[in-house]
Amino acid sequence: MERPSKEALLLAGPLVALVLGAMVVPLLGTCWSSLWQEVPFLARSFRGMANYADLLREDRFWQALAFTLAFCLCSVGLEMVAGVAAALILNERLPGRGLMRAAALLPWVIPSAVGARLWQLIWRYREGMANLAIGWLGMGPVSWLGTPLGAFACVVVADAWRTTPFVALIVLAGLQGVPPELHLQARVDGASPWQRLWRVTLPAIRPALLVALAFRSVDALRVFDPVYVITGGGPGGWTTSLSLYAYRYFLIGDFGHGSAASVLLFLMALGMALAWLGRLRVEGWP
Repeated sequence: MERPSKEALLLAGPLVALVLGAMVVPLLGTCWSSLWQEVPFLARSFRGMANYADLLREDRFWQALAFTLAFCLCSVGLEMVAGVAAALILNERLPGRGLMRAAALLPWVIPSAVGARLWQLIWRYREGMANLAIGWLGMGPVSWLGTPLGAFACVVVADAWRTTPFVALIVLAGLQGVPPELHLQARVDGASPWQRLWRVTLPAIRPALLVALAFRSVDALRVFDPVYVITGGGPGGWTTSLSLYAYRYFLIGDFGHGSAASVLLFLMALGMALAWLGRLRVEGWP
C-alpha cells in the first residue's frame, strides 16, 4: 500500500484536529467521569469500575437494555420493509415522480422531537386523531399509550415514519445502479415480478441494503427523542431506552453513573458499527 505523502498529511491535519476536539476529547472526558463519584453535596471521590457494577445490578438497566434492543429490531425491520417498498415505487417511471420523491423526504426533514410531538398528539386518548378515526368506525377510544405493548408500538411507528425515507433514499440509489439488462433477461426467461424482486433486484442492491441496515441499527440504539416526547419512558418504565436511562442520572446530578451508562451505550453502538463494517468488507466494500 502506498504511504500518504507529507502534503496529504498536512491537508488532513485540520480535519484530524477537528475530530479529536469534537469527538475524542469529550468521549475521553465521559470515560474519565464514569470512574468517579460526582453527586451534588458529596465529596468527589474515585470509584473505579464501581459505577459500572452498580448499573449492572440495577433491574432498570436491564429493562432499558431489553427495550432498546427490541426497539432496534422492530423499528429497523419495519423501516427496511417500508423503505424498500417506497424505493421500488419511486424508481418506477410514474407521472410526477420528482414531486413524489421530494414529498417522500418530508418526514426525514422534520426535526425528530417535532415529529415525535406530532405522533403524541395523534395517540392522545380523548382528542387524538387515532381515536377520532376509530370513533368514525363505531369503535370506542383506545388508550394507545396506557399499556407497555401499545406504548412500544406507538414509539416504533413514530420512529419508522420519520426514518423510512432515509432507508428509501439509500435503496433508491442502489436501484439506480442495477443494469436494466438484468430485468430484461429475467422477463425473457419467464420470471414473474415476485421472482424478479427476490432473484434479481434484492441481490443486486445487497450492498445498499447492508449500508441502510448498518446506519439505522446503530442509530436506533441511541433512540431518545421519540420515547422522551411520546411516552416519557412509561408506562411503568417499560419504554425507557438506554439514552433516556443515562439522561435521568444526569438530570439528578449523578454524573458518575450517567457517564457510565453513556459509555456502555457507546460500546454497544461501537461494537455494532464494527460488526457491520466487517460485513461490508466481506461484501467487497472498501
